[in-house]
Amino acid sequence: MADKVLMKGNEAIAEAAILAGCRHYFGYPITPQTEIAAYMAKRMPKIGGTFLQAESEIAAINMVYGVSSAGKRVMTSSSSPGISLKGEGLSYLAGADLPALVVNVQRGGPGLGGIQPSQSDYFQATRGGGHGDYRMIVLAPASVQEMADLTVKGFELADTYRMTAMILADGTMGQMMEPVDLELTVTPPPAKPWAATGTGMKRPHNIINSLSLVPEELEELNFARYRRYAQIEEKETRWEEYRMEDADVCVAAFGIAARVSKNAVNEARKMGIRAGLIRPITLWPFPKVPFAKAAGQVKEIISVELSMGQMIEDVRLASGCRVPVTLCNRAGGMIPTPEQVLDAIKRAAENGGAAQ
Repeated sequence: MADKVLMKGNEAIAEAAILAGCRHYFGYPITPQTEIAAYMAKRMPKIGGTFLQAESEIAAINMVYGVSSAGKRVMTSSSSPGISLKGEGLSYLAGADLPALVVNVQRGGPGLGGIQPSQSDYFQATRGGGHGDYRMIVLAPASVQEMADLTVKGFELADTYRMTAMILADGTMGQMMEPVDLELTVTPPPAKPWAATGTGMKRPHNIINSLSLVPEELEELNFARYRRYAQIEEKETRWEEYRMEDADVCVAAFGIAARVSKNAVNEARKMGIRAGLIRPITLWPFPKVPFAKAAGQVKEIISVELSMGQMIEDVRLASGCRVPVTLCNRAGGMIPTPEQVLDAIKRAAENGGAAQ
């Protein structure tokens, strides 16, 4: 067994990106993700890579566009307000079908908000993050080990499907420390014949562009992109089920909320309440299958979130509104406690699925 290294979640992301073959990082400091940039600033020069603190988040995402156009693995990271500034660039990446990894270690909002952990960028991430019809693959780690594992997976999925992958973590996941196994399985980047790498007079020019002025052509580009998204929904949806075999109350949660909820589920079981947990690992594509199954089994689904209630909408859609779906939440940088989640589970069990 490989030796594990004690690392912060942010550091695990940075090291995993390097192991995945990323040699280009562009970013801008903002709490609570600054350790990613600081780690890259130390490591990249030592391995022949490029670290650049851009003049702004807008500049950073456009640098990502340029390096991805050349066929290289590239990443940027930020926190909530910074991701908003990158929104136009995220749309341009999608419009040019360019692969990249973007990390959002969320903080409370809206506006400048605060620097404490949040999950209130769920809508922004799962609905694209910028203008136009497009999606990003959104991965939600619930441990420092998953911060590393899903970083590698994010690069691979981005390259496979020529689109942006996002690690959507909360501030707690970025700052907490846990042992990490860095013996990661990495798939080398595929050939990228579409990249702008210089022709050597041996092939036609590749043009990287998101502009399409012929409506019929732009329509077909969008239809083709969504056919690819349908393949991703079929092949790449990921989730964890915990004690759902005989559950009659289901908790839905991701990230740090899922860790809190797992403790509450265990306590509920000790009290004789058959509770279980579904943890989405891909927030897009959202794991519809387990929630559709749960809707035919449980009395109620409780969405536990560090927001005013965003994932709950996808849970309701996935469950077909066949059972009550209620919200257990904190906002503004606060985290639900296991006791708060346990109280919600007990109410659901006592009320037999009556809507709250």
